[in-house]
Amino acid sequence: MNHKLKTILFKSLALLPNKVDDYCYHKIQSFFDKSTLEDRLKSVEPTYSRLSKVLTGLDINLKEKVVFEFGSGWFPSMPYFFKYKLGAKKVLTFDINEHFKKETVLKLNDLFSKRYGCEVVPNPDNKYGLPQRVEYFPNYNIVKNDFPDVDVVFSRYVLSHMNENDVDALHKKMKTVLKKGTYVIHFISPSDLRQHNDSSLSLQDFLKYSKKEWDKIHTKYDYHNRLRLPQFLEIFKKYDYEIVHLDYESLKEGTKRYELFKKVPLHEDYKKYSDEELTAGNIFVVLKV
Repeated sequence: MNHKLKTILFKSLALLPNKVDDYCYHKIQSFFDKSTLEDRLKSVEPTYSRLSKVLTGLDINLKEKVVFEFGSGWFPSMPYFFKYKLGAKKVLTFDINEHFKKETVLKLNDLFSKRYGCEVVPNPDNKYGLPQRVEYFPNYNIVKNDFPDVDVVFSRYVLSHMNENDVDALHKKMKTVLKKGTYVIHFISPSDLRQHNDSSLSLQDFLKYSKKEWDKIHTKYDYHNRLRLPQFLEIFKKYDYEIVHLDYESLKEGTKRYELFKKVPLHEDYKKYSDEELTAGNIFVVLKV
């Protein structure tokens, strides 16, 4: 769908009463997203593989550790990888929305069991069909509410979709409430979401707008704070996190995506950054409290 039409659609949805707008959004997502549950699970595998490799290199063992994931998404993909492949003792997954459905989770249980050679047995007392030691906390704002006692905090492509003040407040809070030595792991994708359905756009197209202009364009359905890599690093360093691992990808000169990026008339707010900093994507960072 053309990004302009998509913006109009999302803005129209935002005018509907609460719950009605979310219902319609889910229906539209289902209509346009033709991927199967297996397709969606496969799309998470690179995250697990990349994470597993780096944890091994850093000699970080998650066996018998409690993992706190925020940004659960549509189904418990990473919690299952943490429990069944990385040996975590317990996984607590929190989300500001409620997307899990028992029917989907039960299908995932069978699919994950067959695909990865393990036995995912649903807890009969769990309303979502989740197994023992995987717990779901929907409708929970982690910035405003209490944190559990955990060993690892994890997010997968969530930070870019939080209000930038909340990103700062969250890391300030974690530094205060988490015990020393806790690992905080983030996968970050700071690219323009509108490009996913409109290849005519640069991954960095939204950098041409002022903050005021951008606030008028995006909605709660495609919210993106536009923070660049140096800005994320500034927040981490501000609260004295140890950066134990960092890797990312930047656009290479001569590629189509780089050529699209160079056509973007950057807003003054972003001209102080290098091309590498502006196009840094697929960011993976491991912090230590």
